[in-house]
Amino acid sequence: MNTAAVAAITGIIALCAGYLVRWWLSKVSVDSSEARAKQALAEARREAETMRKEAQIHTKAEAIKLRETFDKTTEARRKELADLEARLAEREANLDRKVAMLDKKDRALEERAAEVEKRTADLAEARARVAKQEAEQRDALQRVAGMSRDQARQALMERVEKEIQSEVGGFIRRRQEQAKETAERDAREIVALAIERYAVSHASEMMTSTVALPSDDMKGRIIGREGRNIRALEAATGVNVLIDDTPEAVVISGFDPVRREIARQSLERLIADGRIHPARIEEVVAKATESMDESMRKAGEEAAFMAGVENVSPELIRMLGRLKYRTSYTQNVLQHCIEVSHLMGVMAGELNLDVSLAKRIGLFHDIGKSMDHEVEGGHAVIGADVLRRHSEPQLLINAVAAHHEEVEAESIYALLAAAADAISSSRVGARSETTDIYVKRLEHLESIANGFDGVERSYAIQAGREVRVIVAPQKIDDNGAVVLARDISKKIEAELQYPGQIKVIVIRETRCVEYAR
Repeated sequence: MNTAAVAAITGIIALCAGYLVRWWLSKVSVDSSEARAKQALAEARREAETMRKEAQIHTKAEAIKLRETFDKTTEARRKELADLEARLAEREANLDRKVAMLDKKDRALEERAAEVEKRTADLAEARARVAKQEAEQRDALQRVAGMSRDQARQALMERVEKEIQSEVGGFIRRRQEQAKETAERDAREIVALAIERYAVSHASEMMTSTVALPSDDMKGRIIGREGRNIRALEAATGVNVLIDDTPEAVVISGFDPVRREIARQSLERLIADGRIHPARIEEVVAKATESMDESMRKAGEEAAFMAGVENVSPELIRMLGRLKYRTSYTQNVLQHCIEVSHLMGVMAGELNLDVSLAKRIGLFHDIGKSMDHEVEGGHAVIGADVLRRHSEPQLLINAVAAHHEEVEAESIYALLAAAADAISSSRVGARSETTDIYVKRLEHLESIANGFDGVERSYAIQAGREVRVIVAPQKIDDNGAVVLARDISKKIEAELQYPGQIKVIVIRETRCVEYAR
């Protein structure tokens, strides 16, 4: 029991001793930590003080730098303001000077206006005096001359008109002589070269509408029982078949040359076949129409190939082919277009122009004739509209429209087209016309010349290519003759249609006759 108590007491003492040791160790550790904390705090305070002082130094440096920048900027602004004030002062001085000058000019203008008003009043007064004197002089002149004012004015106008006419005539004559020295020679050389380089036969192909028969008995078969065959043929082709007393021949009449050619081919096939009845007629006409379309296409392609023209639309090719069956004064129109194309190409080459464009214009210049019986208007304008729908160049369209002067020419190509068209149409043997038309044209030509004052008589010669006008010498002087020739040529251009050109010669002759006895 004592042993246990001793052990317990020993344990308690050991426990208390352990606790005291631990407490002492803890106190020593706390004191050490507090010392270290105080030391760290002191060091942190010293670092904070150092950083504060560095921040103060940096802030002062930045403030000094900003102040220097501000001072420099302020100084620059101050200098700019000083310069601006100087310029404003200079402008104010200039404005003051200008205002002074304007005031001076205003005073001068006022003085000038007063002077002008005074002069205007003096001028009005002087005009009144002059008008009064003119009236007095006019009355005195009328009394002396025995003429009224209107009569004197008329006499003066007539005199001035004669003088002006004389001067105009002289001016025209001088200009014509100057132009003839160069233009006529060059033009003659170019045209002659074109004609020489493109030589063709003088006779053009002429499409006939007469069908030869093997015998007169064939006429009855063509007519048929009660005329049914001939009626079927006319209804299928749209032409008139004329059967008269002409031996072994039938005449086909129709306005459309293509239909007339279809009827001719159909009738020749029926005659060769021998079977002539309405059903057969319709069959043959249908085949002839198909072959005609193919023939026109081939003719158009051949014409384009011969003219050297490429990239032509199929519709234009077909319209060109239609011209193979169209004639103008017995001249085949398609052959005429090919000739004009070659002539224009030669002349364009001599003038350093676009040869391909010139040939294209020449080939298409009369394309309107393929449909001028279907559309109202001249063939030149119709052709230009057709070419415009096919997106041809504007130069080509204008040249086609202007080659008969129905519209104004916009380029030299239009003039070349007119010249080449005239060359092809007026060459010997190219065209023919009836005697009545020929005589009427000559009479009209002479009547145009005889309609001018001072013309005594006129004569149309050289098959209507030249008209000679004889004038009264006491009524028309040399300069007036020049003006008269020009007026007559202009009136002929306006009233007549003719291929080529007509030469107008005005003859003024004064004869003095005296007899020695």
